[in-house]
Amino acid sequence: MQFHNILTSIALLAGLGLSALGPVQAASKSAQDEAVLEMGQAFQKNDRKRLSALLPQMRGHLLEPWAAYWELRARLDLAGASEVQDFLSRYAGTYQEDRLRADWLQVLGQRRDWTAFSQEKARYRMNDDRELQCYSLAVDFLKSGTDVSAEVKRQWYAQKDGDDGCNFAASQLFNAKKITPAEVWQKVWLAAEANRPRVAKSSAEIVAPEAAKPVEEILNNPGKFLAKRVSTSRRYSGEWVVLALTRQAVVDPDLVATEMANHWSVQLSPAQRAWVWGVVGKSAAQRLSPLAVEHFSKANNSDLNDDLLAWKVRAALRQNRWKDVLAATQAMSAEAARDNTWTYWRARALLQTGNTEAERAMGKKLLEGMASVRGFYEQLALEDLGQRISAPPRPAPLTSEEKDAARHNPGLKRALYAIQIGLRPEGVREWNYSANLHQRGGMSDRELLAAADLACLNEVWDRCINTSDRTKVEMDMDQRYPMPYKDSVLERSRKIGLDPAYVYGLIRQESRFIMDARSGVGASGLMQVMPPTARWTAKKIGMTDFKPHQITERDTNIAIGTGYLKLVLDDFAGSMPMAAAAYNAGPSRPRNWRGQTGGPVLDAAIWAENVPFHETRDYVKKVLANTTLYAAIISGQPQSLKSRLGTVGPRDSAAPDPSLELP
Repeated sequence: MQFHNILTSIALLAGLGLSALGPVQAASKSAQDEAVLEMGQAFQKNDRKRLSALLPQMRGHLLEPWAAYWELRARLDLAGASEVQDFLSRYAGTYQEDRLRADWLQVLGQRRDWTAFSQEKARYRMNDDRELQCYSLAVDFLKSGTDVSAEVKRQWYAQKDGDDGCNFAASQLFNAKKITPAEVWQKVWLAAEANRPRVAKSSAEIVAPEAAKPVEEILNNPGKFLAKRVSTSRRYSGEWVVLALTRQAVVDPDLVATEMANHWSVQLSPAQRAWVWGVVGKSAAQRLSPLAVEHFSKANNSDLNDDLLAWKVRAALRQNRWKDVLAATQAMSAEAARDNTWTYWRARALLQTGNTEAERAMGKKLLEGMASVRGFYEQLALEDLGQRISAPPRPAPLTSEEKDAARHNPGLKRALYAIQIGLRPEGVREWNYSANLHQRGGMSDRELLAAADLACLNEVWDRCINTSDRTKVEMDMDQRYPMPYKDSVLERSRKIGLDPAYVYGLIRQESRFIMDARSGVGASGLMQVMPPTARWTAKKIGMTDFKPHQITERDTNIAIGTGYLKLVLDDFAGSMPMAAAAYNAGPSRPRNWRGQTGGPVLDAAIWAENVPFHETRDYVKKVLANTTLYAAIISGQPQSLKSRLGTVGPRDSAAPDPSLELP
């Protein structure tokens, strides 16, 4: 339902409920709507003057908290404490209050104003910012001497980007001899392996203030550094050698393996050798090299972190080394072991290697503890226990009171309005915050279902799906696996011989049914098609009058997306996992990932787990799990994920060559 004049009175909106509004079209936006959109653009440009000029126009608008947040956040470095406190009081209980508090805590941390920081930190509800957690740990240590080194290391090592908070905490603990030089160097090596030179430099400066220049030189040309040390026969600090070997191993693991065997291994400590061999093993595993397991074997599992252990598991799976799979999964931290990925493979390893009934019973118990329809490995566990995948029964219908509570929730209401007028990122953040309800530990299942229902009614499908996905016991599959544009998708899929469940499973993962979704690399629409791919596919399927702007039109996007998916699926002889990987990463990569003639034929679950790219690995598993559940919903019959996975191996030499023209 559309209104010609959008009512911006908060009281009236509370009475009407946003579910009555539907998307706000450009022609029906009020002057305040236009002003708030302009403020959003001004915030992106850090145009402080324009933000301050527009703010008075936003008084009384539903999105006033966003306008006020942008205006103050843009000049927070110059704002006084009293002005900040006025904002926090005026917008108490909102997402914007807590977001500004987080921003202000960062300012206080950078200023080392620990008294004000401690007072404000106690009121911070989200409490999910790693830098602020590190500042808080540093305050605990500075004020009371509490040994927080274990938690600081956990936060610091997990942090991809360097920031002041965790570096400050680590440096304080290092100066107090609570963190050792070896532990600081571990962070340097982690940063080097992840190709984050700035983080490596700032971390190295904790133990060696002059480190920035040599770290940069080593990371830019590790081979030159190592060659110079060899040619001069000079023993050099093992930490610097490991830094160079780490960077070189990412590029050429075979070369580093040779250099380790011929020269460097004897010059390094056991812990340093273990790290280098672990990185060599990971790099080789990402290249699907059969040598990866051998490299990993030169380091004790206890010396490898969770990331390296994960790659050891993947390499072992490719070679059917179930004892290695079991040992590596058992060596993981408690946090990593809770991931159902490793629970599943540990269970499979116990069932494969168990010499006693007790060991095999433990494997079965692990499967029973995780088996459900909720995800890829959960579905595989169900099938390993002899069950198939069926849609669970619907929960009891929502009551009018439950629906009203969601409709009148101020944060959800503001989030929907922001999304509907074009402020999607802001709306999504506020929606997520409101659904998490940091003030009291999260919404109940029934509250989440009601919030998801509100999003579904407004066709905000990504919030509908993601919110419903968070329920712990009650599961509404109509919310989790909706089927918008059903007639178009089913008609087109069946016309070209595609399983509509596969199409829906892919769209759910690609765009969450957001019609105007656009990725950072330019993919567009429901099926996230790249412009060159769209042009090529349009010609292939006979769409002679295709124009680039049409790619965001629903039916055109579905026609081109399904057309390309069908071509890719045929190219890979009907393999859904390989076609999904090709759709995400391009066809040439899964052609390489399937291996060379004479290579192993793998259970496709093992093949998918070994996909080198994290994004594509996650994508393939989710698309196939989605597909299986959509098939159960569409058909009303139990389904098999394993039958859709099949096996993956080298191309049959008797089969025709793949269509190398596929973009």
